[in-house]
Amino acid sequence: MRLGIDLGGTKIEIVALDEGGNELLRRRVATPRGNYPATLAAIAGLVAGAEAVLDMQGTVGIGTPGAISPCSGLLRNSNSTQLNGQPIQRDLESLLGRQVKIANDANCFALSEALDGAAAGAEVVFGVILGTGVGGGIVVHGRILTGPNRIAGEWGHNPLPWPDAEDLPGPACYCGKQGCIETFLSGPGIAADYARLHGGVLDAVAIVAGADAGNPACNATLERYEDRLARALAHVVNILDPDVIVLGGGMSNIRRLYREVPRRWGQYVFSDCVETRLAANRYGDSSGVRGAAWLWA
Repeated sequence: MRLGIDLGGTKIEIVALDEGGNELLRRRVATPRGNYPATLAAIAGLVAGAEAVLDMQGTVGIGTPGAISPCSGLLRNSNSTQLNGQPIQRDLESLLGRQVKIANDANCFALSEALDGAAAGAEVVFGVILGTGVGGGIVVHGRILTGPNRIAGEWGHNPLPWPDAEDLPGPACYCGKQGCIETFLSGPGIAADYARLHGGVLDAVAIVAGADAGNPACNATLERYEDRLARALAHVVNILDPDVIVLGGGMSNIRRLYREVPRRWGQYVFSDCVETRLAANRYGDSSGVRGAAWLWA
């Protein structure tokens, strides 16, 4: 049995999978806000509860925003700020009495979709999170590629490629830089883009609905988004040349992206044709927690 845990800012979810990837159990609890010891206790409680119900012990994999530093062994870059600077892997292994595997949540998403999701069977997969933030994960031959700095796939904090006048100088990013891909392609990013060029306040859902209803400003905003996404993914294709790119996060639910982005990205890819497939995720919000379980695949 494999136990996967998705450690998010608002919820902690656990799933139990059998050897074939079939779901045996799923539970979730609210994440204790700003309380690191309580967060550890909540994770341990979910593991104990699942194993009691199923009457067996499982391996434990955890997906979380951020990554374990190879230098210090502490978690960094997590938007659940109580986790930053904490030896979470060591603490959980002590608490649970076994080895624990921890990976970035975007890596877990990519692994889930590569093993038995939308990109099953593909050799090289790039998994994209388009949500409140923008991230990515790389899976090669069924294994997560992390890199020596544990930042492989951190696509959202590169500058938007081939910028035009509307893109410059680029919005400020929380990372301290300007014009990061995340500032354009996240949910808050598209809302900010609409406000900058058209005025007013609309969130991503309202912008998409407006475009579907024929609103010119909303449609223009979505067209800018599609072109920016095409440029950003073309950059990935030029470097990684993946077989499949799988989209996740709230923005991945925009159906026209799967038609419009491949139509646009050919002009930016350094090839006379683009064989890379752009795919919607299979497991949606469940991909992260399933991928955490598959860390022990």
